[in-house]
Amino acid sequence: MDRRGFLIGAGCLAAAAGATTMRPRERMSLMGKLKLEDAIPQQFAGWSKYDTNQIVTPEGENSLAKQLYSQSVGRLYVRGQDEFAMMLIAYGDTQSDTLQLHRPEVCYPAFGMEIIKNDLATIPVARGVDVPGRDLTAINAERQEFITYWTRIGQSLPTNGSEQREAKLASEFSGVIPDGVLVRFSTVAEDPKQAFATNRRFIGDLMAAVSPAVRRVLVGDAPMAAIGRALAAKA
Repeated sequence: MDRRGFLIGAGCLAAAAGATTMRPRERMSLMGKLKLEDAIPQQFAGWSKYDTNQIVTPEGENSLAKQLYSQSVGRLYVRGQDEFAMMLIAYGDTQSDTLQLHRPEVCYPAFGMEIIKNDLATIPVARGVDVPGRDLTAINAERQEFITYWTRIGQSLPTNGSEQREAKLASEFSGVIPDGVLVRFSTVAEDPKQAFATNRRFIGDLMAAVSPAVRRVLVGDAPMAAIGRALAAKA
């Protein structure tokens, strides 16, 4: 073999070795054996589950999203006569090039609702504990929905599609196939300020009501620990 052939061959071997090194070998799952449908309470802090079919979901029976989300729970909760909050938690045990969380700014237009506002948000999940997410406003001819959501990929909380891809890539470089979750809350109302305040009250009540294991699934390890400390101090 001449020198040129040797160098080409060596380069191919190096590239193959590098690809093998970068290939994820370990799955990260913060879900464990939890079942969301059972782990999320139907009643807490005065809120009660109310049956409805009006919640926008990211999955259809034969869609790619159906393959992505291994567990999901969508509910409408009511408190008193004038507080309503919709919740969707959609969990996927594998985040890959073909299977990635569907963000609400993508799935709402697919259901005929226009996103007219999309803002970066700091979302309080306990006293003194915030997570990064987004506030959206979606409309159609029948209603105006105010949406607060965040996503978790592995231990990251990406706030847009670009950060989501970066989080997935960083996990792959470390040899990990991460899990992911979309955590979404929304209110149908006329007043944006009141609607987003309702979302945040519901989030705080929910995070106080669920177990540490559920908080870990929703926000990751560091925020979970901070929420636990905040609740302990409050008690």
